[in-house]
Amino acid sequence: MKKGQIYAGTVEKVAFPNKGIVRTEDGKIAVVKNVTPGQKISFSVNKVRKGKGEGRLLEVLEKSPLELESAPCEHFGICGGCTFLNLDYETQLKLKEQQVKELLKPVCIFDGKRDSSMSLEEKFEGIRRSPHQFGYRNKMEFSFGDSCKDGPLSLGMHKRGSFHDIVTVDGCKIVDQDYSEILSAVLFYFQSCDNPMDGKAMIFENPVDGKILNCDNPMDRKVANCENPVDRKEVNDENSIDTKERKGIPYYHKMRHIGYLRHLLVRKGAKTGEILVDLVTTTQINGEAEDKILEGFRDALLELKLEGKIAGILNTHNDSLADAVINQGTRILYGQDYFYEELLGLRFQISPFSFFQTNSLGAEVLYETAREYIADAGNGKVVYDLYSGTGTIAQILASVAKKVIGVEIVEEAVEAAKKNAACNHLENCEFIAGDVLKVLDQIKEKPDFIVLDPPREGIHPKALERIIRYGVEKMVYISCKPTSLARDLEALQAGGYQVERICCVDMFPATANIEVVCLLSKLKSINYPS
Repeated sequence: MKKGQIYAGTVEKVAFPNKGIVRTEDGKIAVVKNVTPGQKISFSVNKVRKGKGEGRLLEVLEKSPLELESAPCEHFGICGGCTFLNLDYETQLKLKEQQVKELLKPVCIFDGKRDSSMSLEEKFEGIRRSPHQFGYRNKMEFSFGDSCKDGPLSLGMHKRGSFHDIVTVDGCKIVDQDYSEILSAVLFYFQSCDNPMDGKAMIFENPVDGKILNCDNPMDRKVANCENPVDRKEVNDENSIDTKERKGIPYYHKMRHIGYLRHLLVRKGAKTGEILVDLVTTTQINGEAEDKILEGFRDALLELKLEGKIAGILNTHNDSLADAVINQGTRILYGQDYFYEELLGLRFQISPFSFFQTNSLGAEVLYETAREYIADAGNGKVVYDLYSGTGTIAQILASVAKKVIGVEIVEEAVEAAKKNAACNHLENCEFIAGDVLKVLDQIKEKPDFIVLDPPREGIHPKALERIIRYGVEKMVYISCKPTSLARDLEALQAGGYQVERICCVDMFPATANIEVVCLLSKLKSINYPS
């Protein structure tokens, strides 16, 4: 294969995460994302490594027998959010289960033997479904932008394969109708607003280096004559933005670092129906002009007739260069800066930036699985919940444990965990702020069980080594990225642990993502193959 060439081939399988293995007619192999087993496709080769190409999908020449007649979402194939919406739910589950088995089969060791399909089948407990296939998400982070260069304002998700283009997803199927109503109302409002940055003289702070600029609006190419906040060169027609001819509030341009609107964060409790809306902006509009814009934004939301109830409307400032939601100050425009959600009979207070599983009903299945694994080993255990976040898992495990100690490096998350545990009247939960590696050396009480729920990239090798040295009898590893689990299992097994039970939980229908829950127990003797 050669870089830059176009090939046609058949998708033989799709490996986790979303890596299609494509074979051309002359037997060449390439990896192409966003494809389905059985499709015949054309693709361009972006790079070649060890004779295998990595390509970009150009066109589906023939549909796969696995595909639906048509995807149930008008945005599918354009929006970069969902990859499996062209498959029925049973096919999605089979594909995810197969991917996890293929990852773990060469890794897991049973009775001293590696690569034992029969033993894996005995330990593997299948895949547990999400209670809802559609409308399951409790959080969406929409981006402002345009769908094509200098096009009208859009609000939604990135187009597939694009860093810049945004597609308005007012028909998204993985959220309920309230999200679509909010998105449409917010987009219409900001498209209709008068732009206070339009051709007026401004004094504003350069978000890149803090230098104060006193000049005509640099977003108006016709009058700007000052340093460019991006590269400090003279602003000209090619690197400025014409807002004088366009009605509406300008979005933040990631390359030029100019504009106001960045993201719209919407969260909703599946059980409570409470809604939190947070508009993320720069500070490039401020004072009375910003107050007027935000008052209109608030009123537009409060006029909506929604199934849920708005608990709070917020504005978060973010002048960072990163294309991410970063809190540099949040103010309340209406209500409160939190909402409540319920899981398995417990109540949790959630802020705009709290980590909380994005599928509430799916999270109940996930956490009930972990609780089942611990309860089956016998109640009355001391459990460590490492990487505990806001303490959701720890509190759910409290009913089957003598004591649960949660360890989390983010202090704000620990404070939230303590607050929620108090609200739930749980007296056997303790939360410690600190790095797992250091905290484990400080705690004197040895646990019977360790629960691991690390970030997507898994556990740091030094922390994993320390966890193994603890020598607890049993562990539960909850993984949101099976490739990280497969890597960490190598170290855990080398340290004397064996997989007892494995279960997948589908938290993310229509996407390639999957959660895996793994129960491990310590062997009395180790006899592993080299």
